[in-house]
Amino acid sequence: MKKLVMLAVAILGTTAMVNAQTAPAQTTPVKEAKAPKKEKRAEKKAKKAEVKAEAAKAEAKK
Repeated sequence: MKKLVMLAVAILGTTAMVNAQTAPAQTTPVKEAKAPKKEKRAEKKAKKAEVKAEAAKAEAKK
């Protein structure tokens, strides 16, 4: 008798978990925020060159 009750509890618990969420969580798609555009490598190199040039000028003045 005890085994029969445990079997019924297991079956009912499993079906309850399977049928817990029948509808999808979100019905409308969410718009994704666009990430800012990444800088191109050439632009990064140009900025680094400018910073190095300015640092060299500052050291030369001293």
